[in-house]
Amino acid sequence: MLSADTHSQGVGRQPTLGPVRRKWRHSALRRRQIRVAYLFCVPSLVVFSVFVLYPIFQGVRVSFYDYNPFSETFIGLQNYQALLADDRFGNALKNTLVYALIVTVATVVLALLIAIALNSSIAFRGFTRSIVFMPFVLSMAVISICFTFLLDPDIGWYSYLFTRIGLPPIAFLRDPFWAMIAVMVVGVWKSVGYYSVIFLAGLQQIPKELYEAAEVDGVNRFQRFWRVTLPLLSNTTMIVSVLALIAGLQVFDQIFVMTGGGPFFSTESLVGLIYFRGFNELRMGYASAMAVIFTLIILVLSFIQIGFFNKRAVQF
Repeated sequence: MLSADTHSQGVGRQPTLGPVRRKWRHSALRRRQIRVAYLFCVPSLVVFSVFVLYPIFQGVRVSFYDYNPFSETFIGLQNYQALLADDRFGNALKNTLVYALIVTVATVVLALLIAIALNSSIAFRGFTRSIVFMPFVLSMAVISICFTFLLDPDIGWYSYLFTRIGLPPIAFLRDPFWAMIAVMVVGVWKSVGYYSVIFLAGLQQIPKELYEAAEVDGVNRFQRFWRVTLPLLSNTTMIVSVLALIAGLQVFDQIFVMTGGGPFFSTESLVGLIYFRGFNELRMGYASAMAVIFTLIILVLSFIQIGFFNKRAVQF
């Protein structure tokens, strides 16, 4: 009787071993998959650490030193204190913020309008999309050289056009007002095609049923754009705005080639000033302090943008 009970109890417990074994095998397989995934991530993590994390750490460290290629002396916060009295730093910061704000707004608006046009049924749509995107793949230095010749008051095409219509030529790159406008135009022309493609992808994700329902309700084209397209593009607009703002704050190439920061420092950007202090004057510590402050400004403005658009994010 006892053996029968024991046998029956053993038989009753045997089926419970199968799920336990399967669970243990699944857990072991999961651990192996995680280890393999980490192994695949190791090369990227090494590259990221060497070329991103270490330079960031080194830049922050150097900002506390009177540093040059031959010596370094710890001076604490003196580099940061010197920024407060540096009028050139304030001017470069103002130029950078003005450039970034205007170029970001202009780029986002133009990119959205171009994307809406490219999303409609137009002739040679594929070819037109390629033409719009093409400036983004070109070198900014090459584009800047071309625009420098185009805007030259003596031999430029625009000067020739002005003289043909009876207007005096304008020295765009020699006038403090027009020089900033010129580099802004180059920045917008270079990047608007890239952001148009991002907006175009966002437009194609919007369900067509929503437009059909709005049309049935008698909503006109502008109202469809304002009440359907724009709200549903809020996530895409956030991405484009953040990317455009960061790119605008980091402006350097076209200013360095077209104006060199002039005339009278009217187009000098913060990145250009960091380059000048670090590599021309060899004040690496002071340039690193400016770079740290500049990085914090970019982070703050980016988080403000993300917070603004997250409140208007739409799920569909």
